[in-house]
Amino acid sequence: MNIFSIIEELEKVDPELNDRFSPRRDAIKSLTSYGSKVALAALPFALGSLFNKAYGQTTVGDVTGTLNFALKLEYLEAAFYNTALNTPGLIPAADLAAFQTIAAHENAHVTFLKGVLGANAVAQTSQGTAGVYDWTAGNTLPNYFVTKDYNTFLVVANAFEDTGVRAYKGQAPNIIGNQIVLTAALNIHSVEARHAAHIRTIRRKINGTALPKSWITGANDTGSTAINANFAGEDNLIQAGIDLTTLTNPLTGAKFSSSIVTEAFDEPLTYNQILPLVTPFGVK
Repeated sequence: MNIFSIIEELEKVDPELNDRFSPRRDAIKSLTSYGSKVALAALPFALGSLFNKAYGQTTVGDVTGTLNFALKLEYLEAAFYNTALNTPGLIPAADLAAFQTIAAHENAHVTFLKGVLGANAVAQTSQGTAGVYDWTAGNTLPNYFVTKDYNTFLVVANAFEDTGVRAYKGQAPNIIGNQIVLTAALNIHSVEARHAAHIRTIRRKINGTALPKSWITGANDTGSTAINANFAGEDNLIQAGIDLTTLTNPLTGAKFSSSIVTEAFDEPLTYNQILPLVTPFGVK
């Protein structure tokens, strides 16, 4: 979920990061040429080796801390879906297979980061209370795992996935020159977007309405004020200095509506914006 944030923070610590990685790009290209699934399976070990070689087997600045923060976020998402799957009566049979797949994806992300960190990986038991998260987010949400409230579970899942997509987008410009990280991050980014769209589809089916759409509309389209912050900035109408609502839609001859504009462009989330969104659940 936060590979882009990792690289952004690494480059803050070491401005010569790109130069350190450049001599190994030929090896990276060879790795990725074997196919995306094989490359992804090998990625944790490849990145771990890359970091060790680039930094002489030592920790530089807060590199380990940055990687561990990303791991903490992945622990949160994986635990969220693992808990749901282990809560009888929460997920209807019709949706069970989808969430089993999503959970497998998030657990794979955890394995990825633990492979990079090796012995330096923070333990999940350090999060929440001995590894048990506060799913009420500091009593701002009902305890959907206790009450078996599937609708609230879906709203939170929706927010987690949309937030992950925006986090990747926010950090993309910082890793353009790093092929192996960019390739892996884009692979994960698109999967997170599919998670979000599928969960939104499930919510429409249950609600029996046209909402929520499969994409974000404005700054709060989830129907829950408790997670408004996850969609901050999504009401932006200006791209590259142009107010898109002043332009004409060639299909209709009318100006683009604000809803169309906000749906057409996802807004990024920064590292500092992500942190307060997850600390209420127990990320620390």
